[in-house]
Parts: sequence; structure tokens; C-alpha cells
Amino acid sequence: MTPLPGTRPYEDVAVGDVLPELPIPVTRTLIVATALASRDFQDVHHDPALARERGSKDIFMNILTSNGLVDRYVTGWAGPGCVVKAIRIRLGAPNHPGDTMVLTGTVTGKSDEDRLVQIAVRGANSLGAHVTGTVSVQLPGEAR
Repeated sequence: MTPLPGTRPYEDVAVGDVLPELPIPVTRTLIVATALASRDFQDVHHDPALARERGSKDIFMNILTSNGLVDRYVTGWAGPGCVVKAIRIRLGAPNHPGDTMVLTGTVTGKSDEDRLVQIAVRGANSLGAHVTGTVSVQLPGEAR
């Protein structure tokens, strides 16, 4: 089967490969729109006064958005023919409007049997690590 054009072949990936950085401007619109799109109606994701009342400096990004951005980052690198097998993330510092989160990643493992690639991912903003975790993707290539 021919892989989709633009998909990174498994054979072209090595442990230690570094993915290009992806800066994501954290806007109020991004936070509110993605919270609503994921049906997360918690007020801390859209109401600045209530977010401050609950101890935050402003509204902040929800975990579903962070998860989606990590997925976008890795699949953008791997290409349209990859299959995401697992995403495991942990949140840290909040993403507030006006900041920028920079996603970075490194290939930490490969499994020749099923062409799985493990990638360590980190998304940092001015407060520190917003999201850290691992993503496993299956790439096209010769199975062994």
C-alpha cells in the first residue's frame, strides 16, 4: 500500500531526531473558542472575572485544547498517513491570553515490529512547562 504523500516514512526517523519548534500564540479567542468547541463550559475558560475570583490571573486553556494542539504538532511533523496510537500528557503552568506556547519534541523510541515512533513533547510558555508528555504514532513502512 502506498503511503499518503507527505507522510514521513518510518525508515527516515531515528531516535534523537528533534522536531521543529511550533510557537502557538495563546489568544483569548483561541481559549474561548476551543473550550466551547470541546463542550467545556467551565467559566474559568471564558469569564475573566470569575477566573480571577477562583484564583487565576485570567481565563486559561482547557486540557482538551492542549491535547489537540499536541496531536496537531506531532501529526504535522509525521504527515497525513500517520496513525496516532496514544497521547499521554500532563498539564503544568496555565496558558493565559497574551502568552505564546512553544511546542518542542524529540523522538525517544522506535519499534520496528509495528513501526511505532515514540515522541517526548513539551509545550512551554513564559510561566514554564504548560504540557509535557509522550505521543506514539505509527508510520508507513516495511513491517518486520
